[in-house]
Amino acid sequence: MPHKRILTIEDDLSIRRGIVDALTFHGYQVVEAADGTTGLEKALYHDYDLLLLDLVLPGTGGLELLSKLREVRPTQPVIILTARGDEDDRVAGLRGGADDYVVKPFNVKELIARVEAVLRRSPERPIEIQQVDFPAGVIDFSRSEVRFSGGSRHELSEREAELLHYLVRHRGRAISRDELLANVWRIRPEGLSTRTIDMHVARLREKLRDDPAKPQIVLTVRGKGYMYAHSLPLSANN
Repeated sequence: MPHKRILTIEDDLSIRRGIVDALTFHGYQVVEAADGTTGLEKALYHDYDLLLLDLVLPGTGGLELLSKLREVRPTQPVIILTARGDEDDRVAGLRGGADDYVVKPFNVKELIARVEAVLRRSPERPIEIQQVDFPAGVIDFSRSEVRFSGGSRHELSEREAELLHYLVRHRGRAISRDELLANVWRIRPEGLSTRTIDMHVARLREKLRDDPAKPQIVLTVRGKGYMYAHSLPLSANN
C-alpha cells in the first residue's frame, strides 16, 4: 500500500468526497480544501507528495494558485482537474507547470492511474538526514550542533538547524529566498522584504568556518539564492 499524502483542492463537495474516498481506499493519506484561499495556504505550507488542483475555485483561482506554488515549490508534482471543454485552461495549466491533467467527469481507475504515474516519475521526497560530513567535521542535526575534527563544537539554533537541514536535503540546487521563507520560516513571501535569511546564512558560515569572502559550503548563487555545495556522505533515518 502506498503511504503518500495527497492534497486535493476542489470546491464541488460531491467530487471532492469521491476523490477523497477513492484515494483513501487505495491507501493514500488525503488533505483537502474547498476553496482557493485555504488551498493556497495548504499548498504552500503543508507537507504532501502530490497536489490535485481544480482550476475553477472560489477565492484564489487554480492557475493563480499554481503560479504562486511554483515560485516556492518548483518541483512539487501537480495534476489539474478540469472540465471537458476547457481546453485553454488545460493548456494554461500545463504551461504553468502542472505534470498532468484529468478531465471531469472522470472515473476512479483513470484518476488513480494518473496519480500513480505522476508519483512514479516524480523525484522521491528528500530523506530525513541525521548528520552530514563536511571538510572540517560533522553537522549533527539530531543534536543541532557542528563538531570539528579537533574536538570543538558549535550549537545551532533551531532556525539555523532547520535552514541548514533544508539546504542539505536539496544539496546541489539553488534555493530561492522565497522558497526558504515558505518552507523553513513558514511565512508568506509575497511582498516581504527581509534580511533574516542572509543573516542566518552569515551565522551558519561562521559556525561552519566557511569563509564568507569565498564560501565553499553554503554558496550564494547570484540572482537565485543559496545552495549547499558539498556532496559528502549523509546519514539518514531509514
